[in-house]
This record gives sequence, structure tokens and C-alpha cells, in this order.
Amino acid sequence: MSVHETKPEITDLFVIGGGINGCGIARDAAGRGLSVKLAEMNDLASATSSASTKLFHGGLRYLEYFEVRLVREALIERETLLKAMPHISWPMRFVLPYHPDMRFESETPTSRLLSFVMPWMKGRRPAWLIRLGLFMYDNLGGREILPGTRSVDLSNGPEGAPLQQRFAKAFEYSDCWIEDSRLVVLNARDAEARGAKVMTRTEVLNAERSGDLWRVTTRDRDSGEEITHQARMLVNAGGPWVGDIIRQKIRSNSTEGVRLVRGSHIVTKKLYDHDKCYFFQGEDGRIIFAIPYENDFTLIGTTDQDHEDPSNPPVCTEAEQDYLCAFASRYFKQPVSRDDVVWTYSGVRPLYDDGASSATAATRDYTLTVDATGGAPLLNVFGGKITTYRKLAESALEKINKHLPTRQGDWTAGVPLPGGNFEVKNRDFLVEDLQRNYPFLTQKWALRLIKAYGTEAAQILNGAESAADLGQDFGATLTEREVRWLMDREFAVEAADVIWRRSKLGLRLDKDQVATLQDWMQATRA
Repeated sequence: MSVHETKPEITDLFVIGGGINGCGIARDAAGRGLSVKLAEMNDLASATSSASTKLFHGGLRYLEYFEVRLVREALIERETLLKAMPHISWPMRFVLPYHPDMRFESETPTSRLLSFVMPWMKGRRPAWLIRLGLFMYDNLGGREILPGTRSVDLSNGPEGAPLQQRFAKAFEYSDCWIEDSRLVVLNARDAEARGAKVMTRTEVLNAERSGDLWRVTTRDRDSGEEITHQARMLVNAGGPWVGDIIRQKIRSNSTEGVRLVRGSHIVTKKLYDHDKCYFFQGEDGRIIFAIPYENDFTLIGTTDQDHEDPSNPPVCTEAEQDYLCAFASRYFKQPVSRDDVVWTYSGVRPLYDDGASSATAATRDYTLTVDATGGAPLLNVFGGKITTYRKLAESALEKINKHLPTRQGDWTAGVPLPGGNFEVKNRDFLVEDLQRNYPFLTQKWALRLIKAYGTEAAQILNGAESAADLGQDFGATLTEREVRWLMDREFAVEAADVIWRRSKLGLRLDKDQVATLQDWMQATRA
């Protein structure tokens, strides 16, 4: 196999990794005028960034670890991000049922402090402390859109209906939903629109310094073609593979460590009728969420388990499924069993190894390190939360700017992602307008399109007078016109890209429909 070198072209920044951190950094850098290339060995958001709990949240439980800066930054970001992407993100209310047996995880600083000053509590969370935490949560970051905390009487009202009668009181607070993998794709699209070159299914074979430049060799996983690129700076945003890239692709002697933590989720048939989420706290100090999902399902997660090898695909084990079902069953009147589970998924979070004693206690904050000792600089990205991806990118550009100066400062706050150029409160109006202009759409179909594409939904439907005008029907309102858009604009190549990352229609399509979609996409690409 010959290796082609693009000698005349020297890129400012070469980013390894097409997850949220890599795409966020690429977008920010391109918007500042830097030339950028990004290589992702699989599909965009094919690993951790499509396997989150789908929340823009401050991380209420991180207050127990005294990670106030991280929580404050995330709380401020919720509304900044919500305004920039109101199609793929929206406000949600979370119900936190209270009972006297709630306990802290024993390793948290709050638990140790409380055990010292109030030993008679034996690790239990008093109601006043939860309310204090929620008061901080309401006020640390400021709020313009999201309502604050209130108390809820569970003895009457929809919030208490699905819960066991022993739960009489709850606290209700605000956070936001996010379509995580669509967030990644839209960042990649915007980066490309600003001049970045986004290369999916492109594996980085090796990267080596050559004086003031990096020589990065990539291989197209479809054609097998190998190309050597030159760049002034390298960004390692490899997610779970960040450590492997340091050791095996770059062959650096860095002592920086990554701790891989697996988070697993189950999706069940719909467990309750209202549109609020539950924040459940266990007697072991752990927490899980139960969240309305895709109209007809409930999402439950997550676990925290150490994951040793990123080359082993993470799966939600039977033990983890049993754990999540049993945890939820301690709250719901109707026990949750494995028979209720319709789908599972699992992702690996590449946390900075801070020496924490447990996976749960490992910091969720991000760490950015620059190594310029051997010539051309290298930026390694460890950890981070999806909520703070934009701030992580700004912090990365602050470090990059020391080596590749730009005239443009921070710019991404308030700049909408593709399709997000409307106000949060107007989403329902967009749905109504879409149905008015395209009467063949059902309300659910129109809502799905607006929640995926925002103001661009009308571009996908442009000129159609009937559903037949949208081409082949693959099922579950997925049409040829939409799939072509995803292939032409959003880097989709295979059926899984469409039904599990650009959407969650895999929950509604049968095997034959998926096979038909895969064959059609393959023939279209040929």
C-alpha cells in the first residue's frame, strides 16, 4: 500500500477523535481561523459520546465531592447550550423522592464530614442537607429559563402515582435533556462549514514529530488508502483511547494516566405517563435516573464500573441490568424486571486518573495537558462532561493559542448550531408550522423532525406534497429524503449511523427494515 504525502499542505491543527470533545475543539478552532483536520476511526460519536445519560446537567451529586467549580461551570452552561440548540436540547423537571434511609456514598468528602460532626446519622442524608444542596444548585450558575426547586407532595399528583406509598415527599428541580450524538454531528457540521476537514472512518496509524511539525499517517478504513498529513499541532481527543494514542500511536513517555469507567443503561417499556424524570438515591449512596425516552420508553441508568481495556466493546452486563432493575424496583410500585428491557447500551468514560478509590468517586472534571518538549506541541484531553464540552474547547483553544496565535477570542457562546436558530419557547410553533405546510405529517412525525433538525426540517421536506414525494419509506417515518440528507450533510454511511446515532429509530424498526435500509445505503454509495 503506497502512502501519499500532502507535502504542500500544512494544517494548523490535527485532531484525533470524533467525539464531543474532538468535534467541539475542531469547531471552535475553525471559527477562529485555524486550518483544522479531524480524523475519527469509526462514525462520529460512535463511542462514549453516544452512550451518555443524555443530560445537560450540573451534576447534583458532584456537590458531595465539593467539586463546586465543575458544578458551577456546568450549571451556567446548561442555559448557554439550551439557547444554541433548542431543537436537540430542552428543559426537563427532575423529581427527587425523599426517604429517611437515603445515604451518602461512604467515600465522599461530605459523608466523611457528616460522619464526624453528626455520627448518629450513620451516613444518612438529612432532608435539610438535600434542600441546601438544591438551593446551591439553583443559585450557583444563575437561571433565566429554567425554574427553581420546589417541594412536591407525592400523596396526590402524577409524580407520586407510579411510586411506592412509602414515598410521601419529594423535591423537584430543573436540568436539561440533550440528544448527545446529534450534538456531536452538528458540531462536526459547523466545523466543516467553517473550513475544517472532517474525516470519518479514518484511523490514525501513527504520529511523529518532525521538527516543528507533526507527521500523521492515516488509513481510510473503507478504501485502505494511507495518507500522511502535516500539522503544526496535534490534539489527542481519543476518548477511551487517549492513553493508547499516547503510548502506541505517538509513542510518548508521558506519565499521564486515564481511568476508564463504564456506564451502562437500560431502556424499558414506558413505566409511567408523565413527562418528568426521577432522581433515585440508593441506600448504598449510588444514584440512578429514570427518564421518559422517545415517547414510548423509559431510560434507566447509570452504573459506574472500572473498564480495563478500551478495545473490549462495553456492554451492559446481565449483572448491571439486574442491578438497575432492582434499584428502580425499590421505588416503583410495579417492579422492573429484565422482561421489561427492550434495549441496553454502555459507554466508557475516559476520566483523568486522580487516584480515587472507586469508579464513582473519580473526578468528572477535565484535564488538558500540553507537551511541547520534543518540538511540535501536543494537547492531550482527559475526562470532561458532555455539559461542559464547549468550555473544555475554549480552555483547549486558550492553550493552543499560546502556540498558534489567533486574533479571534472566545466566540461559541450563543452561536446556534445548525437548525438551532429559534427561541426555546418556540419549538411547538415550529411543529405547528411544519404540519401546516406539510399536512401529510402526523404530529409525532413533525415533532420528531423538529427535535432532530430544527429549522432545517423544512429543507428536508422542501417541495413535498405527499409522503410519496419523500421517496422510499423505510418504516417508522424514516424516508429516502431524510436518509439522503443524513448521508450528504451529516456523515452517515451505514444503517447503524442513521438509526442509533442520528436518531433512535432502531427502537422501532425490525430486522428486515434495517437490512433494507443498509442495502439501500450501500447501493447509493456505490
